[in-house]
Amino acid sequence: MRGNRNGDERRSLHAYRLYGVCVRSQWRLPYPDCTETNHSAIELVEEPPTFFEGAAQEAAGQPNAAEWAQYVHLRDDAYYLRWSELFEFLVSADGCRIAGRPLTHVAFEAFHTYLLGAVLSFSLIKRGLDPLHATTVVIDGGAVGFLGDTGYGKSSLGGAFIQAGYPVLTDDLLLLREGKHGFSASPGPPRIKLYPRIARKLLGEYATGVPMNPLTRKLIIPLGRDQVHQAPVALKALYLLPRPSAPARRKRVTVRRVSQHSAFLALLKSAFNTEIIDSERLRRQFLLCTRIASTVPVKLLSYPRSLASLPSVREAILADLNKA
Repeated sequence: MRGNRNGDERRSLHAYRLYGVCVRSQWRLPYPDCTETNHSAIELVEEPPTFFEGAAQEAAGQPNAAEWAQYVHLRDDAYYLRWSELFEFLVSADGCRIAGRPLTHVAFEAFHTYLLGAVLSFSLIKRGLDPLHATTVVIDGGAVGFLGDTGYGKSSLGGAFIQAGYPVLTDDLLLLREGKHGFSASPGPPRIKLYPRIARKLLGEYATGVPMNPLTRKLIIPLGRDQVHQAPVALKALYLLPRPSAPARRKRVTVRRVSQHSAFLALLKSAFNTEIIDSERLRRQFLLCTRIASTVPVKLLSYPRSLASLPSVREAILADLNKA
């Protein structure tokens, strides 16, 4: 990527640890500082409009140029990402540097939520790390993840656990690492994304945040120290959430462990980023999902799709974990 910065500018970057990865950011982020020195950190920097001109011109010739969210694999193996009238980003070919800039006056919370979620996932994958699409809470010292696509209710279920005093480890993007004693999950940014009505119900009448983008009412809600867990935790179990369009006639909550084969397929479908599909990434992803499916309990949840049912879902999960 063009525009490498000199040593003085590098020293001015703020360091944070997110998803178990050190990032050095030109932007001051509302997260705890990371004091360690890490030369392999991912750099997050702002660049002027001219820096993106070549990538934007190449992206303009792509079939998805008119889409609101555009992801383009460039000829030099970098990735250009643009959300119309919001922001644009350029991820270097090696994943070590992300340049970005807002296109209009957007809330900074929205900018760094996209930067540290969808955009960062490209960098993580280029560096050999494969995130899952999951919200994760900490229960009795173990990480419990809820897998599902956008709109499946992962964050709402996470909010139901916050309501009962269980902290969130990460919302939306889950990065797992395997060690001698199994998989561990790393903490993400201390925030959660919820619709206003759900936020008021689960987090209290005064839960506030800023909209993610102009097309949704979903809010980015910062969480307090007592609502998050900020250290890696051993992974205890994963729960698959049903499609929102699943039959609404279910009157009770059920939990059923799935076979390793079904777990493997579900984990593949739960990849956070499906844009990068080169052979090396797919091979790594296949091996990771195989290892998770063979060592971690993966269970299917069935429950009525209503806000009122969330406490019952939470209690069913707690009861299921107590049986293990």
